[in-house]
Amino acid sequence: MLSSTAGLFLPGLCIRQRAFSTSSVVHHLQKRSRLRVVDNSALGRQAMMDGKPPKIIQVYNKTGFATIGDKVLVAILGQKKKGFVVGCKHMKQKPLVPRYDTNNMVLLDDNGNPLGTRVLVPLPSMLRGDKPRYSKILALCSRFV
Repeated sequence: MLSSTAGLFLPGLCIRQRAFSTSSVVHHLQKRSRLRVVDNSALGRQAMMDGKPPKIIQVYNKTGFATIGDKVLVAILGQKKKGFVVGCKHMKQKPLVPRYDTNNMVLLDDNGNPLGTRVLVPLPSMLRGDKPRYSKILALCSRFV
């Protein structure tokens, strides 16, 4: 719709409507989600310093969506590496599960062992309940929330 007064076009009075849609907030991680490496592995440090965070290319569970405690396959600096999600930004607030500011992960080698020797952020204490599955990662962390 154009508005004009005495033959003059007044751009401040133009009204345009655009159709847009909104969707609900995603409460999980999915393919192409970016993550932050929170261990002290050389590959993770280099990727974060270069400003090229890893992206999820596969989630190892039935749903295809990752939350805290899931294994994922990530693309990091042109390589494919496995990772373990230890913090999720968009979690639904469940009792005793912390919410993080970033999506955090620990890099793993092909055998499931952590690449780094230290985890630099506090891990959720809910991971302690399933000790055999996460024992190597829990041993590297000094703080829990």
